[in-house]
Amino acid sequence: MASDPRTALREIVGEVRAYLEAQRKMGLEYTDVRWPESPAPARRLTLSEVREELGECTRCKLHRHRTQIVFGVGNPNARLVFVGEAPGADEDAQGEPFVGRAGQLLTKIIQAMGMQREDVYICNIIKCRPPSNRTPESDEILACQPFLLKQLQAIGPQFICALGGPATQTLLRTKEPISRLRGRFYDFHGIPLLPTYHPAFLLRNPREKKTVWEDMKLLLLEMQRAGPQALAPGESGS
Repeated sequence: MASDPRTALREIVGEVRAYLEAQRKMGLEYTDVRWPESPAPARRLTLSEVREELGECTRCKLHRHRTQIVFGVGNPNARLVFVGEAPGADEDAQGEPFVGRAGQLLTKIIQAMGMQREDVYICNIIKCRPPSNRTPESDEILACQPFLLKQLQAIGPQFICALGGPATQTLLRTKEPISRLRGRFYDFHGIPLLPTYHPAFLLRNPREKKTVWEDMKLLLLEMQRAGPQALAPGESGS
């Protein structure tokens, strides 16, 4: 007589959990984050197509309280993408990421690097404001993650700068604090990713502005070494 498939499934799940727990005890905090593969697109989506696919999203509970979706802004062919945490009150009202006090500081950082906001692309790991600006919850991050990945695919940047702990931990699939992660590059699908402190953190801890500037100098150095981005003829993320 064949065994109950539900029993077999429970056994498989138990084995997987035991394996993952053993890996965690050995210090594993990173798992591979794959580009969306199913169904495999015949071509890379544009940002406009990703936004259309997102629609007036109701995939998590955050849609109940938002004013509008905050998708992203900037150069669709940017060499550099800044990824933050979540929209705040100003962003929720205006529909654009990083427009409040933290956003103004980010703009100054970008300008100090010799660029303008229009030269880079700016987005967040989630597209709707959490109530009272709380940290995004895991189900909210998971609901938005496919669209973040598709955004990054559409742009095809040479570099990513992750702003703050939640953004860095989401992209790198780690629980390590930002204080340990910042200041060095990590591989994200072949793209160098540099974590640094979030501009909102700098507003509360202005002494750390020097730390972030050291990170930005490291980023600029690597961008100079990489040279200008080469786009294939007719290639565009718009």
